[in-house]
Amino acid sequence: MQILTPHVYWAQRHGEIYLRVELSDAKNLDISLLENNTLQFRAQGHGAKGDNEYEFSLEFLRPVRSEINHKSTQRQVDIKIKKQEEHWWDRLTLQEKKPLFLAPDFDRWLDESDAEMELQAKEEEKINRISVESRVRKDPYLGLKKGYLFMYNLVQFLGFSWVFVNMTVRLFILGQDSFYDTFHTTADMMYFCQMMAMLEVINPLLGLVKTGFFPAMIQVTGRNVILFVIFGSLEEMQNKPVVFFVFYLWSTIEIFRYPFYMLACIGTDWKLLTWLRYSLWIPLYPLGVIAEAVAVIQSLPIFDETRLFSFPLPAVLGHSLSFSYSLQLYLVLMFLGLFINFRHLYKQRRRRYRSRKRKVH
Repeated sequence: MQILTPHVYWAQRHGEIYLRVELSDAKNLDISLLENNTLQFRAQGHGAKGDNEYEFSLEFLRPVRSEINHKSTQRQVDIKIKKQEEHWWDRLTLQEKKPLFLAPDFDRWLDESDAEMELQAKEEEKINRISVESRVRKDPYLGLKKGYLFMYNLVQFLGFSWVFVNMTVRLFILGQDSFYDTFHTTADMMYFCQMMAMLEVINPLLGLVKTGFFPAMIQVTGRNVILFVIFGSLEEMQNKPVVFFVFYLWSTIEIFRYPFYMLACIGTDWKLLTWLRYSLWIPLYPLGVIAEAVAVIQSLPIFDETRLFSFPLPAVLGHSLSFSYSLQLYLVLMFLGLFINFRHLYKQRRRRYRSRKRKVH
């Protein structure tokens, strides 16, 4: 194998030297800076004369720093070297006569005046960025707000995790029998979590989160109607299997949603968790609404029979108006809320992954 010299192209800025070595599929790279300010390059690869060993050396006009950054691609080897002092060089090498293998890199070539304009533009951009950042008023309570949101999401995550694990373990041990006592074993924790969830309606109003007020209010109000009115006030509903499905679907959604918000509070993004948070609701949210609708439909004859929460009417019109009529109207509003929240969540998902694609490109 012969030792040959590759074609090398160069360009400069006030503080850096760029070298492009025309050597594809380079391997066994050895790039070093010798004591006499000379760059030594050795590698094997495919150059102008086929597969061979290639090497060259360049003694620079002025001192450069010892750190050498290089990147090898299938087509070439790119080398970036920082000058010891930011100064425009009249030529690259100490010897006045340019080596035969060396040529200007016109893709990156700038005259001194052009380089000064580029440098000035970068300085102006840096000054403008600092000016904009200085005008943005920092929130002195930002740490306190993030701490509060982190703790809230942590507490909710632990609560719904307890419900989810409890129901899962009982399902494996008892099978279908666990359906009938779900309310009595998990209701207290579910009560606590749903009362805490009222803060999700308050947080947007206080400006603590950017989530819309109405989607949060629709979800929290809808769940509380099912939990406190349908299940909590009717003992006949508490032993029905529908309670299991409602609670299980709720907790499955939340054990991924709350950890996502916890990590967001500390500026951390876990890709798998992010995907689950923005994708799992697609099948689970409609299933949850269907389970809630089944619970409402099963409660209608019970409210008619017990007359619980009935509206008193004048004697001319009758004794009272059954609460079941309100629940029938609520069923219509429930599916309207499903449409509103589904649209809101879909927009969030599309916005999230669109912004990530922009960052990648």
